Amino acid sequence: MANYNVKSLKAEEFINHEEILDTLAYADANKENWELIDSLIKKAAARKGLTHREASVLLACEDKERIETIYALARQIKKDFYGNRIVMFAPLYLSNYCVNGCTYCPYHMQNKCISRKKLSQEEIVKEVTALQDMGHKRLALEAGEHPTMNPIEYILESIKTIYSIQHKNGAIRRVNVNIAATTVENYRKLKEAGIGTYILFQETYHKESYEQLHPTGPKSDYAYHTEAMDRAMEGGIDDVGLGVLFGLELYRYELAGLLMHAEHLEAVHGVGPHTISVPRLKRADDINPDDFDNGISDEIFEKLIALIRISVPYTGMIISTRESAAVRARALELGVSQISGASRTSVGGYCEPEPEDETTEQFDVSDKRTLDEVVRWLMELGFIPSFCTACYREGRTGDRFMSLLKAGEIQNCCHPNALMTLKEFLMDYASPETKALGEKVIEAELQNIPKEKVRQIAKDNLEKIEMGIRDFRF
Repeated sequence: MANYNVKSLKAEEFINHEEILDTLAYADANKENWELIDSLIKKAAARKGLTHREASVLLACEDKERIETIYALARQIKKDFYGNRIVMFAPLYLSNYCVNGCTYCPYHMQNKCISRKKLSQEEIVKEVTALQDMGHKRLALEAGEHPTMNPIEYILESIKTIYSIQHKNGAIRRVNVNIAATTVENYRKLKEAGIGTYILFQETYHKESYEQLHPTGPKSDYAYHTEAMDRAMEGGIDDVGLGVLFGLELYRYELAGLLMHAEHLEAVHGVGPHTISVPRLKRADDINPDDFDNGISDEIFEKLIALIRISVPYTGMIISTRESAAVRARALELGVSQISGASRTSVGGYCEPEPEDETTEQFDVSDKRTLDEVVRWLMELGFIPSFCTACYREGRTGDRFMSLLKAGEIQNCCHPNALMTLKEFLMDYASPETKALGEKVIEAELQNIPKEKVRQIAKDNLEKIEMGIRDFRF
């Protein structure tokens, strides 16, 4: 086993290339070691997670019966930690100006075909109002990296604007932020602005590939990018979200690197990733996914989701509208707990459709259903769509959230809150068909809340919603 330091703050030590290669060789050597594999599945069943090396062995395993056992375990672990709630959010693209040269992203500086656009504060108000009219309560801000067009002051002003918008019964209660790696000082500013989770995708953990894929711009600094979460936590942001873009590098390497990053955060900061996202490379303007030869099948994609779920059982898992409804349905079963709905990946895309010759999209959207349709679909699948943000507002973040989650207590807060926010959606935004189904779902779910005290609080708050009182925080 290679000597690497999970507690080091240097990227090349906690994501150690030789350790990953050793891990993959170990996985290949043991992919039919049934005694070991069965012991790893048994260990995962204890809900304490798996190491990157242990998960890599299970990823290499091709025995169909054991894979199905892993899938069944992933379903149960997700249910144990997150119940049947699915958190809803939408991305909001502020600007596609970017100085980086990322070869897989249409925002790259060399792309002279894409229309460049940056939202003014007045345009942000219009975009957010459109999102509120759908029923969204949680946004993820997205912006390209550009020191003059998208400085931190612009991001902070945009957050302030978003939180100030009150439209009918609509309000964005939490803004998560997905912007480029930055300084500790800027992370402190984001924390003071009231963000929820700071999200940054690694894209790939393979350093040599990373540098080839990011030939120019500040993002080309592998260490600075990979160490961003440590700076964010130093700046007071205790909820961070990881992710890789599957398809850029070999998926087995990426899974090992991703889990090593989670292990590092847990070891150094006492809190692992609040979320892990699983995007796959998709077609976009100026980008052909066929140009990258590491694409993964739906079957492998599902296996990765299941293994992340059993390896990092406490983390929230996110899948976007990059994926089709069919793929998202399978992912929801195996581990995903958050999804976007009615997303637009263009700058200003919620107010007005873009002319075909003036695209600003970052990637093609596969699931193009309305939010109402997605909410109804989730309920038909047996899930509870949740627009809840109470944990952020009540300070249940970082180690406080994780301790409740790992103890199995978070559902006493999250499940009732999910029902309350679903009730809000039904009253304010739902179609008659969705509302009728939702009322039945809420009534049935109330009966399933095991603790009498929790059930009574939920009933009381549901009555408050009908009376017009919306700022509940249970």
